[in-house]
Formats: sequence, C-alpha cells, structure tokens
Amino acid sequence: MKKEIITFREPKSPISEIFRTLRTNIQFANTKRGLHSLLITSTSPSEGKSWVSANLAVVFAQAGKKVILVDCDMRKGRQFSIFGVAPTPGLSNYLSGINSNGEESNSNILSYIKQTEVENLYLIPAGNIPPNPSELLVSEQMAQAVEELKSVCDLVIFDGTPSSLVTDAVIISRYVDTTLIVSAYKETKMDDLEKVKRDIENVGGKIAGVVINKMQVSQKQYYATYYYGNSNLNMKNVKTEKPTKQDEELEIERKRQELKEKSRNIVQQNRPEHPQNNKSYQKTEYKQEYKPEYKSSYKQEYRKENKPYHKNNEHRHENKSFYKQEYKPEEHTQKQESKIYDYEKENVETSKVDDATALLKQMTKYIDEEKAKLKRGDNE
Repeated sequence: MKKEIITFREPKSPISEIFRTLRTNIQFANTKRGLHSLLITSTSPSEGKSWVSANLAVVFAQAGKKVILVDCDMRKGRQFSIFGVAPTPGLSNYLSGINSNGEESNSNILSYIKQTEVENLYLIPAGNIPPNPSELLVSEQMAQAVEELKSVCDLVIFDGTPSSLVTDAVIISRYVDTTLIVSAYKETKMDDLEKVKRDIENVGGKIAGVVINKMQVSQKQYYATYYYGNSNLNMKNVKTEKPTKQDEELEIERKRQELKEKSRNIVQQNRPEHPQNNKSYQKTEYKQEYKPEYKSSYKQEYRKENKPYHKNNEHRHENKSFYKQEYKPEEHTQKQESKIYDYEKENVETSKVDDATALLKQMTKYIDEEKAKLKRGDNE
C-alpha cells in the first residue's frame, strides 16, 4: 500500500481529521434516505479524485462499516496501485463477460472483490481497458451489480472518471444515492464545475457537495492542529517530529506561490497606470533634482563651440532654446535692406527695353520697303 493512504498510515494527522469531518458531513446530509452508495468524480484529471476516494473509503472502514471501493475509471484506473492488489480481473471483465485471457468471465460480481490491508475495506479494480467503457456502464449488468453490492455491504464508493472529458461518471450518477465532486484549488474553472453539476442533475443524479483539494497550508499551521497526539504528556516537553518529504514539498510550493505574488506585484508597479510611472510625476521629480548652475555653464560652452542643434546631442535638455545660435543685429538689418524695392533701378531698365523695341520696329519697316522695291523691279 502506498503512502497516499494518509488516513491509514497516519490516522492522527490533520489530513486524516479532515477526512473524518468530510465523512460526518456526508452522513448528516443523507440521514433521511440513508447512504448506501456514493460516487466521487471531478471536472478534469489530476485534481485528486482517486486520492480522495481511497482515503474516504478508509475513514468509513475505520468507523466500523463494511465498505467496497469500485474503480469505475476503466480508461485509466489506479486504485489497484494505491492498495497494492492485482489489476485484473475487474469491473470491465465482469461487464464485458471476457477475462484477460479472452475466455468467458464469471458472471457473479462478488467474485471480483479483493481484500485490502485495511480492515472492513474491499476493492474491485477497473480490470482490462475495454474499447467501449461508456456502453458497458449503460448495460443492465451495471445496475444489477450496484444493487447486489449494496446488499452485501454498508457502503459502496465508486471512483468515477472526470466528467468534463467523458460521460462515464454521469451515467453512474443515476445508480447511486449521491455524488461528490472533487475540485482543485486555483485550478478548477467555475464554468467546468457548473457544467458537471448541470449534467449530473439532468440525468436525475443528486449532488452532496464539492471538495476543494490541493489547499496550501503552511508547516506551522499543519503542526498546530496536531494537538491530540498524546494527551497524557506535557506538550511543552514534547519535541515536534521532523517534517516528512510531503511537508517539505508543501513548504516549497508555498514559497513558490509567494514568489509569484511578489513578481506579480512588481510587474503591476512597472505598468504605466502606476503613479511612479506617470509622466507628470517624473517631471516634478526631475525639476526638484535639477541644478541651474549646470544650465548656465552649459549655455556658455555651447555658444563658444557655435554648434547647430541636433536631436541626438548627448547633452539634451527640455528647453531647446539654449541650443540656438546667438542673436546678431547686423545680419538682421542686412536681410531687411535686401527686401526693399528699388523703383529707380526699375525705371532705367524699362527705358532700355523701350529703345530696343523702337529700333526693332524701324529695322522691320526698312526691310519691308526694300522687299517692295525688289518686287516692282521684277515686274517691269
């Protein structure tokens, strides 16, 4: 048997007490109609469904009840490895009627029950992996098996499949008295949980509640609840036991989550909406730290060098007027004088043009007269 069975290995641990509290809550929730069968499912894999099923079955067996744990996850069952029993024959061999050798299997469900190390606790493994698990669970043999197991024991616990992936657990919820959903802290999505609840209720199943698994507990809080280990001894003189490997892993995970939160806070502080990253905030801080002596000295040095302003200059400053060249009134007057309109110069130029045009007209008139004389001479 693996160390996963904490309720059997460490019956006085705080985790074992939590499973006893869960057992009490389930019993009080079904006092009117009685509790004879219970299905445990989850929304997705790796949420601790099989671990909760195994420890809850041990707690019921420790209370003096005869319990049969049935592994209904015929795709990926692992209860046989937790309790250290043979994986075959199992539930799939009973429903299909074929054993692991390909021969006809026994038709009596009670022949598949295997005894475990825990007193009053028995197990039916999942068996060989069939090609059609959902069709086997819908058959009449499954309903007959549930009723027959109820008649020979006080409680039957079914370890189902994740309901959001396959419908095996939803099918079994019709045969049992109530269903328990296992979820993981900060992993399970609320939409998936509501969908599983809705699917089970649609087929007529009843839900006892939801178990939140993988809750982070510090080492100090873990050992603070270990108050009834030995009531006859003075607790001041009792030395605390060394933490186990599982406790060290929990502490490492807790520190990892703390580092994540710190890094998340640092990222939020570096975002633009934070006041420290606001531009106005930066400007006010810059004005306080600014020294006017640097401003005047740099202005004098720059005027001596007489360099033009460039945006990639190493000594940039918000006041760009410091980089402009020095004012010179002589250049300004020269520019203004160049813009004045000279009327006398224009009159002289226009008179020259008129004389040229008059001379051109006389020349053309003389040429026309000469041409006329030549034409007369040819005619005579």
